[in-house]
Amino acid sequence: MIIDSHHHFWQYSPAEYPWIGDAMKTIRRDFLPADLKAQIAEVGVDGVVSVQARQSVAETEWLLSLADEHDFVRGVVGWVPLMEPSVGEQVERFSAHPKLKGLRHVLQDEQAEYMLVDEFNRGVSLLAPRDLVYDILIVEHQLPQAIELVDRQPNLRFVVDHIAKPRIRDNLLAPWAERLRDLARRENVWCKLSGMVTEADWTTWTEAQLKPYIDVVLEAFGPKRLMFGSDWPVCLVACGYERWFRLVQDAIAALSEDERDAILGGTAEAVYRL
Repeated sequence: MIIDSHHHFWQYSPAEYPWIGDAMKTIRRDFLPADLKAQIAEVGVDGVVSVQARQSVAETEWLLSLADEHDFVRGVVGWVPLMEPSVGEQVERFSAHPKLKGLRHVLQDEQAEYMLVDEFNRGVSLLAPRDLVYDILIVEHQLPQAIELVDRQPNLRFVVDHIAKPRIRDNLLAPWAERLRDLARRENVWCKLSGMVTEADWTTWTEAQLKPYIDVVLEAFGPKRLMFGSDWPVCLVACGYERWFRLVQDAIAALSEDERDAILGGTAEAVYRL
């Protein structure tokens, strides 16, 4: 079973997706299940996890409705207002849906201390009793705070999106590598091999440039705690779906069959309860 653990759907509008700037104009359009199904069919992906791309309850409802309509959408990582008094009701309501597998907040756009606020942690603490995952979307300088967040929630499964967005464009490994290794010492944390090409120069990146970052992640988490993700359609500003999939396949070719199977699907199945 091959699982793409990270992709997005959207019906594009400038007001709802202001983060898609002028440099990303190639993805200023709708991306819907039929578009993705054509991509995954070419490479043999069996199922996907749909991840929120804008912070609204309405989007979470929409993603779950798409999951109901399309069997290949195995799970959804949605969004609810974790800092608001209504969070308990929202988590209770959405967790009743069998395809709601986790939640995410766009922490990369917040101050690093945001994830340590008591109200945020109270919201996040509601996930573990419902067997949900929390996806950590951060950039590399927020790793110290992410480690503290994880330490406050030892019973919750965390998944790091996009290897915590190191400064690949600048070819910098430090201090990201050391901090990621520290985070990986927490056994309740997994990581997605995703989102790397968009942290490099979109037109000049090379596989050789990405290799040191993949090596760090493999060493830190080990194959059984890693999962493939495309970050489609965001990846399209720098890389086609098939190219990224083949790159990951090549990067893990020397591993055992069991280890490759874990990265390409088994880990996602287990962590997200697909």
